[in-house]
Amino acid sequence: MSPAGPPRPDAGLGEVIFESTRQGAYVRCAAIHVATGIEVSAFGPVHEPHAVQQVALAKLKRALERAGRL
Repeated sequence: MSPAGPPRPDAGLGEVIFESTRQGAYVRCAAIHVATGIEVSAFGPVHEPHAVQQVALAKLKRALERAGRL
């Protein structure tokens, strides 16, 4: 069985950088949209880093929509 790997942004979203930092029992994942510099972050349990990345990606999509960039 292969690992799930990081989430893949939609084709129209462009390049997204993910940065994960462990903080005790939690992980903070920042998602940065390269073209606009818009950044969001999400926190979650350290044993679910891919789920936290999915949340960060969803938050980034909402932020881009609010900013009129999508």
